[in-house]
Amino acid sequence: MIKIGLIGTGFMGKMHAACYEALEGKADFQVTAVADDNVENATMIAKKFGAKVYASGEQLISEADVNTIDICLPTFLHTKHALQALDRGYDVFIEKPVCLEESEAVQLLEAKKKSSGKVMVGHCIRFWPEYEYLKKIKDEGTYGAMISGVFKRVSPRPTWGWNDWLLDGKRSGSAALDLHIHDVDYVRYLLGEPESTSSTAVNNGGYADHIFSTYKFGQTVVSLEGSWGYPEGFPFEMSYRVKFEQATVAFTPNGLDVYTEAGEHIRPELAGDAPQGGASSDVGGNVSSLGGYYNELLYFLRCLQEGKEITVSTLEEGIASFRLARREIANSLR
Repeated sequence: MIKIGLIGTGFMGKMHAACYEALEGKADFQVTAVADDNVENATMIAKKFGAKVYASGEQLISEADVNTIDICLPTFLHTKHALQALDRGYDVFIEKPVCLEESEAVQLLEAKKKSSGKVMVGHCIRFWPEYEYLKKIKDEGTYGAMISGVFKRVSPRPTWGWNDWLLDGKRSGSAALDLHIHDVDYVRYLLGEPESTSSTAVNNGGYADHIFSTYKFGQTVVSLEGSWGYPEGFPFEMSYRVKFEQATVAFTPNGLDVYTEAGEHIRPELAGDAPQGGASSDVGGNVSSLGGYYNELLYFLRCLQEGKEITVSTLEEGIASFRLARREIANSLR
């Protein structure tokens, strides 16, 4: 059985807990341990699973009855917990961005080489139904070659982070690393490494709070925008608009639409059974569906259960996206 130790019970830890509740019966797993320095939060989540509570992630990794570690901590705490878990041969799920510094990326790659544990990074957009659809039609050439794309992710200032860590660039890496990296990673997943990039950003004390980037892939041009600098009450938006030779595909707050060059308007059927609302509704943050969080954890659990290699959102891919985002940030603040 997969025995999971969930470390961190803030927004993302609660989201993962809601996913594990919804995933009951989908894989042979049990959440056996939960850790957080907020013991009250950890206890509330642990009760859902009959899990044991630990006051720290380090204690959980060294003492709990687990073989898999799910790290839902602030970014600056990812690496030390992942290294400890890999040293014990545990399988590890690390929330994105995988790390904060290049030195950490090097350490993680080296630790994975030496460990028997599998590693996956939580780039959930790869598993979001509307983005899965775009990947499928692009790979299959359904509407011909991709000509251009626009990817947007904007949000009010995050107020749900522990001790305001998200708003501290030293601990989160700024909106450009924590939020914008969703689209950085997805565009890499869709098209590979860009041949060239250019970026500019709003500089807030040396950190990129609002970033605009352009990637070129041969004749294909993609623009990306990311920010969490908007006031409370401003609507969160993740969206894309992609032009193919024979159609334009648009994902907006109104849904997913395909407009063909022949004049058709299509509303695609999306695959997947991730719950809408329900268990995720009281988690907080800016989403009301378990969506890609559910799908990525289901994929992770099934890979572990069936002894398959993780091929989507690997550690290597997570680090490649981290490195690209870091290059964007460095170039944008010159």
